[in-house]
Amino acid sequence: MRIVVTGAAGFIGSNIIQGLNQRGITDIIAVDDLTDGDKFRNLADLQIADYVDHKGFYAAFAQGAYGQVEAVFHEGACSDTMQTDGRFMMDNNYGVSCQLWTACQAQGVRLLYASSAATYGGSSSFVETPKFEKPLNVYGYSKLLFDQRMRREMGADFANNKAQVVGFRYFNVYGPREQHKARMASVAFHQFHQLRQEGHVKLFADYGGYAPGEQQRDFVYIDDVVAVNLWFFDHPAHNGLFNLGTGRAQPFNDVALAVVNAARAAHKETPVELAQAVQAQSIRYIAFPDALRGKYQSFTQADLGALRASGCDHVFADVQTGVTRYMQWLAQNA
Repeated sequence: MRIVVTGAAGFIGSNIIQGLNQRGITDIIAVDDLTDGDKFRNLADLQIADYVDHKGFYAAFAQGAYGQVEAVFHEGACSDTMQTDGRFMMDNNYGVSCQLWTACQAQGVRLLYASSAATYGGSSSFVETPKFEKPLNVYGYSKLLFDQRMRREMGADFANNKAQVVGFRYFNVYGPREQHKARMASVAFHQFHQLRQEGHVKLFADYGGYAPGEQQRDFVYIDDVVAVNLWFFDHPAHNGLFNLGTGRAQPFNDVALAVVNAARAAHKETPVELAQAVQAQSIRYIAFPDALRGKYQSFTQADLGALRASGCDHVFADVQTGVTRYMQWLAQNA
């Protein structure tokens, strides 16, 4: 069984390869851009059949250059929400995805692709329907436009196709193998290093009607993201666009406290409550940056109605569980 993973050296792509390897699947074509050479680390401990640079892959794939492929996990994209080069973003995220979908349908190859919760942007509801889609940046729009194209071509449930098509609207994913993402890495990643280097973690102060650190996101652990991707891989009759989050929003304060208490546990110290951590200045609040005003989602929470209706009943880790597990991994691998 041959599988293609785009964005293979990236955060979600490399974890999907790890999940496939754990099933004994190693005939994997890894597609990425290794201009940032340090990303090789995400592939070094994985088993793949070949590596292909992204610039040459899509045209070659359309010509059938890689033989019989069962499925493509399309994770390759520019995920920098602060990127303002709209032409680059649309070419890289929308244009390439359209080219890949066309080739997959022509060859009967299943496509499981990364969309984003950024498609909701300024919305206060997070249901996979057009009336709630209000992107705040060109990244979110690039993802939304491809979702719209899929609806137009295959219907609202993507069922009018020649091979399975599934889109996943990822919420705030965190976990191992994200170190290359720099400023776009998760808040948990940055706080782990802040605590080590400065002795405290930082959160935004009050903004958008929320008290300091109380802005809420749907934080989803990478292992859960992989599990849901593989569930749909195991169920090729299911098509559509699905939120991929835990279904429960938690404040950034919960993340920070989990980071602090994981560090305390590593030093055989008892856990503390949020007020204690703030009083001890283990958690500090900084002014909300002007550059993010009007472009920031203060609340996200995946509606899991469509996911559950599909039959996927995966149980997601909460922040305390997932972040603690991640901090242990970082302590061993940082």
